[in-house]
Amino acid sequence: MSDVLGGQRKASEEARPLVEVRGLSKDYLLGEKRIEVLWDLDVKIEAGEIVSLTGASGVGKSTFLHVLGTLDAPTAGQVLFEGEDVFLREESTLADFRNRTIGFVFQFHYLLREFTALENTMLPAMIQRVGEAEAEAMALDILDRVGLSHRLDHKPGELSGGEQQRVALARALVLGPKLILADEPTGNLDGRTAEGIHELLLEMNAEMGITALLVTHNQSLASRMPRRLRMIEGRLEEES
Repeated sequence: MSDVLGGQRKASEEARPLVEVRGLSKDYLLGEKRIEVLWDLDVKIEAGEIVSLTGASGVGKSTFLHVLGTLDAPTAGQVLFEGEDVFLREESTLADFRNRTIGFVFQFHYLLREFTALENTMLPAMIQRVGEAEAEAMALDILDRVGLSHRLDHKPGELSGGEQQRVALARALVLGPKLILADEPTGNLDGRTAEGIHELLLEMNAEMGITALLVTHNQSLASRMPRRLRMIEGRLEEES
């Protein structure tokens, strides 16, 4: 009987999506006025999926990413990660969960200008107190995967925009996070360079099985993603 129950429990765990959002709402107080940004969102993201999210400016895309990434708490609803409501955690353990489990890539790469590509990529591992030799090995491996093994000692000012964003992606991936959240990661790049970054994300998804949610205004690039969501006035719609 215990074997049967154990098998049922394992099957249930395997059936869980990586991320599940239930009844998610988010609003802010502006003086005495309440501004509603997200309304009663429900969505599931399976492990290994790469999903695009499009929508007009100001409809709540970045707010949604911030809540999904535990940078901001919802006003109502739940964010379940592998079945666990992450906002029930204490702030200190939530911060550790975020650092280890979620990788962020933003429109502005936020690289430290005095650090080399290798040093910037090592930072998340060093913050987690990974030994320097191990952190360097991890960074070397991921920088090679994103095609920057020949630019290790270059600082951001010596790199092109596309190379800087590849370093930012390597930094997000160095700890092997289960989820990548990318907010307009190619918004400041020319079309050809942006295409290269999107190709890289698709390659990382295929090779490493990374799960990613990508916010973009570029409909052409979004259309190449296997699954597409659209946000309209704080609500999510699935695109066919």
